[in-house]
Amino acid sequence: MYDPTVARLTYRALLGRRRALILFVLPAVLIAISVAVRLLVGADDAVANQVLGGFALATMVPLIGVIAGTGAIGPEIDDGSIVYLLAKPLKRPTIILTKLTVAVGVTMVFSAVPMLIAGFVLNGNSRQIAVAYAVAAVAASVAYSALFLLLGTVSRQAVVFGLVYALIWEALIGSLVPGARTLSVQQWALALAEKTAPGAGIASDVGLPVAAVLLAVVTVAGAWYAGRKLRTLTLAGEE
Repeated sequence: MYDPTVARLTYRALLGRRRALILFVLPAVLIAISVAVRLLVGADDAVANQVLGGFALATMVPLIGVIAGTGAIGPEIDDGSIVYLLAKPLKRPTIILTKLTVAVGVTMVFSAVPMLIAGFVLNGNSRQIAVAYAVAAVAASVAYSALFLLLGTVSRQAVVFGLVYALIWEALIGSLVPGARTLSVQQWALALAEKTAPGAGIASDVGLPVAAVLLAVVTVAGAWYAGRKLRTLTLAGEE
């Protein structure tokens, strides 16, 4: 269910000059903010929660997910080069799962790792806050990658819809409207962070069992429907 050639092509597409620049800028901004905050405020658990939860998990992680998830397949569909890949003797689920694996890996590297570093910079991992948010970033990376990979297969405006979800739903509505938080990947990931670092001031509006189920459902359903859509694209090309 994993093809090295597809993976190599996907990595090359994701880590091209333009996308790689954006991928590196976001973590660099997080770490720069963390260093500045530590120098100005000192080690403070509440401030660490605000930076890691309010900026990193709410904004940086979904944005990186948009870049990696949609970029793993969207450009190939837009320019028609996906036809050459579909002409190869590869099972469609293999193509999707390989691209999903690459997207997850890229999202984790550019979100969970900087999150962990930023947490140590902010408060030295006091109360396991850095580890907790890194765990949340890992879980969110999987769900976001599946969700945005699906968007890349069903819409030519995947990046636009992804940015709307990341910036408006997750960062704005999901942070301000209580009812909307239940349908937020950010809140599901926060449930894992809350369990990892109890008593650290991390709170989620969703319980851990529900969050785990929803994360799994979004990931599996997203990958399954993306594969189904890819089969439709194959039939259209053959016709």
